[in-house]
Amino acid sequence: MASTTLQRVAQAAEVVTPGPHARWHIRVRGLVKQFGTNLVLDGVDLDLERGKVNVIIGASGAGKSVLIKHFMSLLRPDRGSIWVDGTDIFALSTKALGDFRRKFGLVFQFAALFDSLTVEENCAFPLLEHSKKSRAEIRDIVDDRLAALGLRGTQKKYPGELSGGMRKRVGLARALVMGPEILIFDEPTTGLDPLATRNVDEMILSTAERYNVTSVVISHDMASVFRIADRISMLHQRRILATGTVAEILAHEDPYLYEFIRTSGVAAAGAGDSDGPGPTGRAR
Repeated sequence: MASTTLQRVAQAAEVVTPGPHARWHIRVRGLVKQFGTNLVLDGVDLDLERGKVNVIIGASGAGKSVLIKHFMSLLRPDRGSIWVDGTDIFALSTKALGDFRRKFGLVFQFAALFDSLTVEENCAFPLLEHSKKSRAEIRDIVDDRLAALGLRGTQKKYPGELSGGMRKRVGLARALVMGPEILIFDEPTTGLDPLATRNVDEMILSTAERYNVTSVVISHDMASVFRIADRISMLHQRRILATGTVAEILAHEDPYLYEFIRTSGVAAAGAGDSDGPGPTGRAR
């Protein structure tokens, strides 16, 4: 049965040992986080695959954003550990932690661009703040990332002159200028129309392939999830309920997971679009 092929919280988690793992880029073990009397995460075990699109789904308020903040050590757990490339991130010194965070690029839900800066200035900002590159080098990097995302000629525009989908792409270009190994997308399709959503999905896939990055996507847009995901993990009741490929998730027998997918409006028999992948997810 599908339930025997999936990682579940009831199963014993593999012990993590120091050193990079060939398959898993981020490994979470026994993560617990509480704010006052509010227990948000309670023993989360999760493996995120290197070079793949890893999607974390769950209801609003399930703790998805709290979880990803731990990946970059923006939050520290009450218990548990996270290993990135075989390094226990909560054992890092303050200086080492600063260097470690440069492995990550974060694409915010609403792009989080500076309205008073041009596209070029927004994208150059991380390099001006965190590198010693010359302005000419920075300009070349920014131009390259913008061109790769279909944004050639937008350098002098301001965020207010761009569509929602274009602002998302500028946010990604800004995240890419530092050469991250891991990209985190926080609800990337929120507020977008269907065409813009499809464009963002294609952007996530092409970026993963072009830059060979590990992608972590937080989403509850199941049509988008089924288009882009290599692996899906469901966060429910403070733990990971199930992890697997699209096909495994669709075949899973848990009633909550089934209902979550059904009420999303994506039929299990046709999770992909008519001109796209079927229920086994995107073409690989």
